[in-house]
Amino acid sequence: MLVTVIGRGHSGTRAISNTLSDSGIYMGAPLNKSWDLIPPEKMYEACRIFGNYVEYKGNLSWDFSRVLSMQPDKEFVRLIEEYLGSVLNSDAENKGWKIPETTLCYPWILKMFPEIYCIHWVRDPRDCILGSHVTDDLREFNIDYTLTDNPREMRAISWKYQRELMKATPEPEKLIKIRFEDMVFEQDKTLKRLEDFLGMPMAKIPMRTNSVGRYKTAEGKYMFDFFAEDIKECGYEL
Repeated sequence: MLVTVIGRGHSGTRAISNTLSDSGIYMGAPLNKSWDLIPPEKMYEACRIFGNYVEYKGNLSWDFSRVLSMQPDKEFVRLIEEYLGSVLNSDAENKGWKIPETTLCYPWILKMFPEIYCIHWVRDPRDCILGSHVTDDLREFNIDYTLTDNPREMRAISWKYQRELMKATPEPEKLIKIRFEDMVFEQDKTLKRLEDFLGMPMAKIPMRTNSVGRYKTAEGKYMFDFFAEDIKECGYEL
């Protein structure tokens, strides 16, 4: 079984990677403190190749038709296979990886690994954009967008882009959607869903309740109009 996590940086994906590892799924090596498979440079470069085929239409709208219809670029495939060397070359029965940038090239990951188990991980965007992440400026990955001098708005646009890419990609057969907040407050129920999905027992890890709703005491702007629909779709309250 091959597993990956699809979710933006600062969405709490380290929790699910930690859970999978403690449950006996080999998550590659080495891992950093966020439970990301590192070094990340080849994944970053693969994402930049993917970005070359995405067209920005303006008004926070992107055309994904080329990346959805074409086969992955050969150089992209080489970079991903090299990045995942420790995983793909492992003889572990159950294995996978986590790094937020996987979300930036999600459609091509599915084309390379059509039997993969995908965990769609989401966190309230108002919490997700409070801290900086390498994917904040999409231009670093050859993705155009309407430029802004506001760091929070830049992060919000990055969140929106990745959400739109996830929604535009046809859902794979093996997919589960999980909210970070449910892992915090309903961990037993969430782990049962994961156990049913992956067909194996899941380990329980410590979760901090103060990780949820941090935006409520944060200074500065954390809510943007283009979040509203997604916030409701994901089951959060406005």
